Amino acid sequence: MNDRDVQIREVGLRDGLQMVRTILTSGQKLEWCARLVDAGVTDIEVTSFVPPKVVPQFADAAEVAAGALAIDGLHAAALVPNLKGAQRAFDVGLSKVHYVLSASNEHNLKNVRRSTAESVEDFVRIAAARDELDRDVVLGAGVATAFGCTIAGKVEESIVLGLVETLMEAGAQEITIADTVGYANPSQVHALMRRVLALTGQVPVACHFHDTRGLGLANVMAALDAGVRAFDASLGGLGGCPFAPNATGNINTEDTVFMLDAQGLRTGIDIGRLLAIRETIAAWLPGEPFTGAIARAGLPKTFVHREAIAA
Repeated sequence: MNDRDVQIREVGLRDGLQMVRTILTSGQKLEWCARLVDAGVTDIEVTSFVPPKVVPQFADAAEVAAGALAIDGLHAAALVPNLKGAQRAFDVGLSKVHYVLSASNEHNLKNVRRSTAESVEDFVRIAAARDELDRDVVLGAGVATAFGCTIAGKVEESIVLGLVETLMEAGAQEITIADTVGYANPSQVHALMRRVLALTGQVPVACHFHDTRGLGLANVMAALDAGVRAFDASLGGLGGCPFAPNATGNINTEDTVFMLDAQGLRTGIDIGRLLAIRETIAAWLPGEPFTGAIARAGLPKTFVHREAIAA
């Protein structure tokens, strides 16, 4: 992967679906996955192994994960909230799992009913269980509310950096820095991500932004300038945080891909196919808010995405 290549990790099937009212079938979710792969989106967080009583949308997590593993070219991952969820993901055969904790202790208590320190201990147990497997499983760790919290307010950089170090020491093989509630600005993103990258060395780093206040893509640009080359995004901008009042969803996959490819970076993703998938998903989820400038305005005549794919 050279400096022009940018990885887009689709989180619509997990982060995007966790707050919608309509429960999609396993077949619909797997069709969504397969069509994304056909469009060039190969890194997908396909589900979450949370208790079904907490998020009924993911009652079929094991079925969806197993089906995703059968899709050629798909690098499937799942979110795990605790050791029990991780063991379920391991049992299905997934080769990548993500765990998230909050830099804001108050947010962590609201979100998972544990302190941040307790979540770190949980991650250590998950890493130990991973190490006992007879196969390779990539364990990614995310630091949520890294740029601020709707409950606690300001989150100090030192807390975020300390968690990054702790998680890597515990066995994290990827790090994601998340603006969970949409508080980040480009200057803040650039400063923090330079410090994170200085800590992580060869450990891959990604960013997860929300577009709550219209700065999502600007924050992507700031992270790019700092050296980040992997980003979470959600088709149609679906998603949100239950503890962020009036929060909109994740950055929009279609708009993110357009912005990157338009300036000569390479995502390998076909925007036209993304827009077609978006129409299907919007029909499946009536009444849900879908965002996106490209879906509204269309691609400019000066944009030739085939060059970005083939280059």
